Amino acid sequence: MSLRDVTRSAVNAALAEYDAIGAERFLDKYGFGPARAYHLVVDGRMYPSKAIAGAAHGFLEDNSQPLRADEFSGGDGTVAQKLRSLGFEVRSTTRNPDWSRDELILALDFYLKNPQSPPGNGSNEVGTLSQQLNMLNAVLGQTGGESFRNANGVYMKVMNFRRFDPSFSSVGKVGLSHGGAQDEAVWNEFASDPVRLEIVASAIRSALVGGVAPVAIDELDYVEEAEEGRLLTALHRRRERSQKLVRACKDKAMNETGELRCEACNMSFLERYGEFGNGFMEVHHIRPLHTLGEGHKTLLTDLALVCSNCHRMIHRRKQWLTVAELARIINRSGVSTSL
Repeated sequence: MSLRDVTRSAVNAALAEYDAIGAERFLDKYGFGPARAYHLVVDGRMYPSKAIAGAAHGFLEDNSQPLRADEFSGGDGTVAQKLRSLGFEVRSTTRNPDWSRDELILALDFYLKNPQSPPGNGSNEVGTLSQQLNMLNAVLGQTGGESFRNANGVYMKVMNFRRFDPSFSSVGKVGLSHGGAQDEAVWNEFASDPVRLEIVASAIRSALVGGVAPVAIDELDYVEEAEEGRLLTALHRRRERSQKLVRACKDKAMNETGELRCEACNMSFLERYGEFGNGFMEVHHIRPLHTLGEGHKTLLTDLALVCSNCHRMIHRRKQWLTVAELARIINRSGVSTSL
């Protein structure tokens, strides 16, 4: 049983039951408490988002059972994102969520354009950044209260970076002190390479302008979110999962070599599993993430054939391995990959 199976029609059925029997009986029937952070909003009415999602699982056509409260988590990254992906409005009634890596990349890029005197919170520049961040959060499925990523909050986050800036700390000046550990991590990864930072930030903005589709809950699957953030990681995964590209990459290998082998460990599913494994192999997108704006056209030379294990090893940590790096690790381990 999984939250990802829930459909819009199942949610509508749960909403109808909630309206018919009332909040108290509905929550008691399914074992949920009142919503504390997120509400599903339909025609101006507020519904407990997690309770509705859990009950909706019992309205699926395959005789599924409702999900209990302890079988799944609530919040922006789970229930709220799932319901938004089905076209529903979900509203946060608590504090605004922490800044994502994607947002911090855009904010740091903004700061480093003019660290000595960044535009003020009433400037058009900060207003534009606020709009971009709200577009980004709509894609990532995050929302907050009325002040969510408004100009004042955005300006304060930008000024948070001053506390890491040696040009200020060396003369005894400090920035705004409040901020998360992720702020420092993004500073350490990108501040010393503003050119790379600008390229990554531009790729995120271009994807937003291109109208990128919302990032679903399970989109990244086993993949560790890359340094460049969730949005570009999701675009990377979408290209890897494109059946058209996968078929073309396999056809190219078959035409050139007559077989499908992992480019990292040399494994063949046909040799390992016989005819049952014939034709199976995964595809890894090898281009840097900052080149993956929505307008980028994927070429076959951008792709590599890899087995399932190697693909997961490539994506296991935030700084992804290249196929060549993984091949060297395999060779150094001394483990035979042939049959």
